[in-house]
Amino acid sequence: MGVDLAGSEKRNTGVAFFQKGIVKTFVVKSDGELMEICRGFRLIFVDAPLSIPKGRKNIDDRGEHFRECDRELRRRGIKFFPVTLGPMRQLTKRAINLKGLWESEGKRVYETYPGAFYDLMGVPRKDKQAILSFYRSFLKLEEKAYTQDELDAVACLVVGLLFNLGLHEVIGGEDGTIVLPKSQEALALLRGT
Repeated sequence: MGVDLAGSEKRNTGVAFFQKGIVKTFVVKSDGELMEICRGFRLIFVDAPLSIPKGRKNIDDRGEHFRECDRELRRRGIKFFPVTLGPMRQLTKRAINLKGLWESEGKRVYETYPGAFYDLMGVPRKDKQAILSFYRSFLKLEEKAYTQDELDAVACLVVGLLFNLGLHEVIGGEDGTIVLPKSQEALALLRGT
């Protein structure tokens, strides 16, 4: 299951999963809806911070702004918003809470980042047509209008697929990790080259 989590239940959260070989996507709002949809899945790949920087007691505590995985993204030139930045605090709180609920049900939950996925795959982050064209080169998608939340949830789902195939890397350390595709190997597989 891929989840592009919103910081608030008032905003759309995108979800994506495989059903009979086709990628199904839609949006939900509440934690209850999300928990219900995820009930049948063991692995969840989420676009949201699932941890806080080392040395902080909680997200509102003062201290370090970057986790080890964030610093690695920065070293690679991948742009992101720090977990301590305004709206990211609310998203981080929601994500950590949901992670705890999912793990209490025996699920494994991994943080990923669609922005990094698109950068590594050479696809413009907010160009819906380019993203859809890329996905359609290796996935069966529904014929419908997609929101950016749904497209980002598909990115999380694809990272989960690559994770299962061993075509991933985990960056970070003791204060959190992010699962990313191994760019060249993953791109070759996805594009069938």
